[in-house]
Amino acid sequence: MTEPQLVPLCNARELVDGGTAVPFDVKYGGMTCRAFAIRYLGTPHAYLNRCTHVAMEMDWQPNQFFDDTGRWLLCSTHGAAYQPDTGACAGGPCRGGLVRITLSEKDGVVHWHTDFNLQPLEFQ
Repeated sequence: MTEPQLVPLCNARELVDGGTAVPFDVKYGGMTCRAFAIRYLGTPHAYLNRCTHVAMEMDWQPNQFFDDTGRWLLCSTHGAAYQPDTGACAGGPCRGGLVRITLSEKDGVVHWHTDFNLQPLEFQ
């Protein structure tokens, strides 16, 4: 098994509590998928941009996932709500939780971690 790699994602200042997400693309299970990173209660979190109810992107405006209160991540299509810190279903028509992507923050940079089924896109 290969060791996870750290892939630079963004400057830590780009992630503001309850604010706009930073999007990025990954290879998940061999398919290209959109992902997003947010900050909630001071900690960065990342997930695949794929609702568990129907596999479609969730943002209601580009890179906007939080509800008006900044407490929930919402799917714009059917209103499924997810907990920002775990990706767990919090209500609505979701089937399980969001696919989590491990992040780390060091020296002002946020990195995402590869996994056996989660890799960066190949450069052409």
